[in-house]
Amino acid sequence: MVVNIKNNILKDFAKYVSLNVISMIGMSFYILADTFFIANGVGSVGLTGLNLVLPLWSLVSGIGLMIGMGAGIRYSIQIGKNNERGANRVFTHAIVMGVSVGIIITIIGLFFSYDIVKLLGADEVVAPLAGEYLKTLLSFSCIFILNNIITAFVRNDNEPNLAMIAMILGSLSNIVLDYVFIFPFKLGMFGAALATGTTPILSLIILSTHFIRKKNNFKLTKCKFNLSYAKGIISLGIPSFITEFSSGIIILLFNFTILRISNNTGVAAYGIIANLALIVVSIFTGIAQGIQPIISKNHGKGEAKNIRAIFKYGLITSIVLGIGCYFIGFRFSDEIVNLFNSEGDMILQSMAVDGVKIYFIAFIIMGLNIVTTSFFASINKAKESFIISISRGLVVIIPLIILLPNFLGMTGVWLTIPLAEVITLLISSTLYLKYRKEIST
Repeated sequence: MVVNIKNNILKDFAKYVSLNVISMIGMSFYILADTFFIANGVGSVGLTGLNLVLPLWSLVSGIGLMIGMGAGIRYSIQIGKNNERGANRVFTHAIVMGVSVGIIITIIGLFFSYDIVKLLGADEVVAPLAGEYLKTLLSFSCIFILNNIITAFVRNDNEPNLAMIAMILGSLSNIVLDYVFIFPFKLGMFGAALATGTTPILSLIILSTHFIRKKNNFKLTKCKFNLSYAKGIISLGIPSFITEFSSGIIILLFNFTILRISNNTGVAAYGIIANLALIVVSIFTGIAQGIQPIISKNHGKGEAKNIRAIFKYGLITSIVLGIGCYFIGFRFSDEIVNLFNSEGDMILQSMAVDGVKIYFIAFIIMGLNIVTTSFFASINKAKESFIISISRGLVVIIPLIILLPNFLGMTGVWLTIPLAEVITLLISSTLYLKYRKEIST
């Protein structure tokens, strides 16, 4: 019996994690595809503009993940307790919150995009391209946020494979549309943003089959909006928001620092690395999202042994994949960077290759921190999850990005993330050991 239980847990882990990793990689290709086609179709100026507006993309994506992950955890716990009414109220609140925030961001994007990119550091050459891209992208804010929310609920409603299919087909359509809009149609930055903005529509159409086939165990229900429900969703989802949005804040801080050291060429080099990093972060996020439904349901049932086993599998998987990603980046750094350097800029090439070899060291440790963040959120330990996410996202990085470049130049920039992950690992390990001590007493 014990062997069968372990086999079932491992089977569930493999299913949910593999499908979510593939889904999140697909999602990361939204921007990576833009990076590749803009670099080859618009040039380094377009690449600089794209990198300057990435913090705003991270904001929108982070809000969607925050509501989706927070509500998904609440939903799974309610299902574990057989509380169908509570589960439907969680879903209803998530949709209302997502649409409301999406409308606000859309309005801001339509009227203030060009002012925003100037505040982000765009000069008179970059600002027109960056502003056009941002205005178009933010016009689809509601769609992006709703896509993240519905994906989270479908995944938590025992259909992680459908969530994966929606993400993958959406990403593939983005690649195709990027090529069509930028090259044959010659729409430049507008075309890249339009391709990225329309692809979640396809994902939502695919996800809608979950309702058409009446597979859904959740639905919109008539209820009064309750602030305590909203706070509960946000408290559990805020670590996912910080993980996503902090990447945008980091990009912003790095951009200002790099502009001072190496001008637009340095920003373009960092843009390549930041977008490559998004793929690897998406792998770790996929592991974190994959273990969430299983841990939350087992938490609702009080199955502590199952929770520990799933967490252990998540940590092992993140270490193995992190080492693999670092090896690929180190061994093939020149070939990878060359894909985004269509103009053959040797300074850009050298700078980005050096950055990949140093920056990618962080991947060996990063997954451990992201998975531990998800673990604490999944068992309703919002405080511990928040501490880890805010540490690796902002608190540790800010002093490092201010200090290290002053002494080491661009090498200091590249070393910031690896060192921040090491420090955060010490924090997350301490919190986990404290948690184990509490439950054993």
